[in-house]
Amino acid sequence: MAHLFWGGADCVQLVERFGTPLYVLDETVIRARCAEVRKDFLDRWPKSSASYASKAFLTQAMARIVEDEELGLDVVSLGELHTALSSGFPASRIEMHGNAKSEAELSAALDAGIGRIIVDGLMELEVLAELAARKGRRSEILLRVAPGIAPNTHAYITTGQEGSKFGLPLDGDLLPQAVRKALEAEWLELRGLHFHVGSQIFEPEAHVRSVVRVVSAMRRLKEDFGFCTRELNLGGGFGARSHPSEPHVPLSLFTDAMMQALVRDCAAGGLELPHVSIETGRWIVSEAGITLYRVETVKELPGVNYIGVDGGMADNPRPALYQAVYEAALANRVDAPLSREAKRMSVAGKCCETGDILIEDVRLPSPRRGDILALFNTGAYTFSMASNYNRLCRPAVVLVKGGEAEVIVERQTPDDLLRGDRIPQRLARKGANWERGP
Repeated sequence: MAHLFWGGADCVQLVERFGTPLYVLDETVIRARCAEVRKDFLDRWPKSSASYASKAFLTQAMARIVEDEELGLDVVSLGELHTALSSGFPASRIEMHGNAKSEAELSAALDAGIGRIIVDGLMELEVLAELAARKGRRSEILLRVAPGIAPNTHAYITTGQEGSKFGLPLDGDLLPQAVRKALEAEWLELRGLHFHVGSQIFEPEAHVRSVVRVVSAMRRLKEDFGFCTRELNLGGGFGARSHPSEPHVPLSLFTDAMMQALVRDCAAGGLELPHVSIETGRWIVSEAGITLYRVETVKELPGVNYIGVDGGMADNPRPALYQAVYEAALANRVDAPLSREAKRMSVAGKCCETGDILIEDVRLPSPRRGDILALFNTGAYTFSMASNYNRLCRPAVVLVKGGEAEVIVERQTPDDLLRGDRIPQRLARKGANWERGP
């Protein structure tokens, strides 16, 4: 039987070398997506920049790839910032995003001299202004706004709607207050605005409507404060397909539509076209990744059939969290025919949760114990969201290119799980012959 190949590497051989579950990333696909960003956005718009959204997947190796491809990097935590800086990524090309930033995170960003801090609200602005003044560190900032647009996506990954926990609403007094405070802050330089409408969006309408609303706000800020928006970050959230057989979603589907609206409305409002940036994570890395599992059990029950694998929601919580949909194939029998009698199966993870179902409904050619199951398009928000639930060890991550495979994150061991454990003295064993009481 034929084997599935990924990045030129035999998936069965990868499993023999590195075990399961196993994250596998094709470096060539990642670089191809970065090249598309340059070709379809950066090269077409001279006053532009683009960043990789590291929350989708970040390791030191990934940071090196992003640096090679001449993109920026957006981070949302001290851990992501530390990973980027420790890899040698230029601080000037790092942006810090996120809500509820701690003083430690803002302080580290100032000390590192990162390129931009995207400020989420009034209280954060006040904390940052005080920190920057105390340290004597100047910081260029953008204010995040919520355009009040709800895109067609899962509610948990909608970020720009009214009442969102992210950003400042365009209507009301909060945005004018923030602009006034930012302009008055001696050590802060307000460059412009940022918005992000959500994730896994496949039509550009929500992005375009957001651009229209934000440009209207830019015009009001110029009239009220004389503030000219020099930079506008259009966010990301561009959709990625769930199976290699589906058509690739071109970046230009979104960027062309957004830029046409931006150019039109800036001209109509007498505004200078700002420097424009985008940030995309899932769109770059999702299709580059697969996850390999070993089939441990096949269970046929009245009304439902299960394929039990040696991973699950601990290494990929997305199906349980927001009903993410995946496709699968048997990597060790990729050419096996699918008979008419093939039963519909659910791929069940090994965690002690009824909701640990990786795929609700899939037809595979007679799965059996020992098969290698490949889930496609798992490059984004799997490793980065993985946990040690049930004290399961996080899988290794392998980067492949031209058939060559290298580990970029080692598989955890049971001893790794104990590394932070401490036993209080009052729980110490009472001698070598201690036994549990009756």
